[in-house]
Amino acid sequence: MKAATAKAAVGFRNILYATDFSIAAANAIPYVKRITKHYEAHLVALHVHPPVVNPMTPPETWVADVEAQEARDQWSREDLARTFAGIPLEVQIEEGGIQENLRAAIEKHQTDLVVLGTRGRTRLGKLVLGSVAEEIFRAATCPVLTVGPHVDSSRGEDGQIRAILYATDLTSESQVAAEYAVSLAQEFQARLVLLHVVPEQTPNDLVMGSDVVQSTKKMLQKLVPDEAKTWSKTEYYVERGNPAEKILELAQLRESDIIVLGVKPEHGIPGAATHLPITTVHKVVSRATCPVLTVRS
Repeated sequence: MKAATAKAAVGFRNILYATDFSIAAANAIPYVKRITKHYEAHLVALHVHPPVVNPMTPPETWVADVEAQEARDQWSREDLARTFAGIPLEVQIEEGGIQENLRAAIEKHQTDLVVLGTRGRTRLGKLVLGSVAEEIFRAATCPVLTVGPHVDSSRGEDGQIRAILYATDLTSESQVAAEYAVSLAQEFQARLVLLHVVPEQTPNDLVMGSDVVQSTKKMLQKLVPDEAKTWSKTEYYVERGNPAEKILELAQLRESDIIVLGVKPEHGIPGAATHLPITTVHKVVSRATCPVLTVRS
């Protein structure tokens, strides 16, 4: 893999905050404020609700339903204006599906970053926002910052990022994410920690474990441009075991302020992936104590 470029710092100029006005969504607000202020960005707050008119209800109730929704929308606009007072803000409230409205909003506002909060896993082991969270960070054409239920928002109150953990499987999907990790480290003069997790060694492995570790570390080192040494301390880790567990462990150990991960684009039927077993990204997002930046290849 080639070294990630560091020609210019990451520039988040147009930020979209996706909210359903839940407590989980509110957990992301401190990060929305910090990032928007740091980059002097334009902020769009997007809320999508189901269609107001229900064909299954009596037509004589439709006018009242529309008026009630308009009142709720007005309250939402006023609440968001108070929440983000002093920040350039545009409130966009739409009805319909998340996917189509999110894509349209990203394109309309030339969005650089989507920020959302999620409640993580339920007792059934699924991500609440369920398909919504999965759809957003797999379908969004720009990076997505997800604030999970265990994130300590008091850390980084000064808006600074001091430690970045970039976990990679060394596939092509992770290359774009590497560029964001390197650029963020440059922007904040932060420590950059790179991690690759390999399977546990078995008796049938032909290559010695130490050889795998050394060769993998060399691949990680190639991801970081030489000039990065002048503005960032870099660390390289190769661990054996479960990827999600190792990412979470190292994030705690190195006191990471953000985790950067590459994700694959959505394939097949939209939302179908949400019915599969919980992915590594899901596990990390739902348990991490810092926000997770997912970057689609």
